[in-house]
Amino acid sequence: MTRIGIFGGTFDPPHVGHLILAGEAWEQLKLDALLWMMTAEPPHKIPGQVSSLQQRLSLTQAALAGIPHFELSTLEIDRPGPHFAVDTVALVKQAQPLSQVYYVMGEDSLRDLPTWHEPQRLIDLCAGFAVMKRHGSEVSLLPLIARFPELHEKVVWLNTPLVDISSHDIRQRIMEKRTYRFFLPSSVYALIQKKLYYQDKK
Repeated sequence: MTRIGIFGGTFDPPHVGHLILAGEAWEQLKLDALLWMMTAEPPHKIPGQVSSLQQRLSLTQAALAGIPHFELSTLEIDRPGPHFAVDTVALVKQAQPLSQVYYVMGEDSLRDLPTWHEPQRLIDLCAGFAVMKRHGSEVSLLPLIARFPELHEKVVWLNTPLVDISSHDIRQRIMEKRTYRFFLPSSVYALIQKKLYYQDKK
């Protein structure tokens, strides 16, 4: 049975923190493939705050080049919104009925799971939830498990090194002409330099 991970984000830009988390998820969950699920402009962000889709696609393609088990997926941007995780997982499973799907997320997302669209159906569809724990934080699963008992068996805490990098900080560094090249894969850095991405981003 194929084990597939889903790693969603705007990837604006994709950085080494993304790659480290993705690599740890792939290794620790023994995944056959990890789908980097490119999201359109998320509803919780201010319109225009996210870079163009083509720019983010180009940068993410550059980041994943030469990594066979990482795949850039446009499943969410190829169909009209609204886009919900439960529908994305259902479509992945529809395309590969014998697959086990693992959803990769941060612990904040896990805490907010009850507010997601059709959380029970999402839990039923997923073989597991791979969760990156924030350094120094303590998340109690008791309230979640009381509501969704099966989460007790489905949550997998990823053992990842602390890499406190954010795309927002990288964009700020570029605008302020500060050092940022070591936060990015060399291919992404080269493309940003060539295309002058984020230079005028406000």
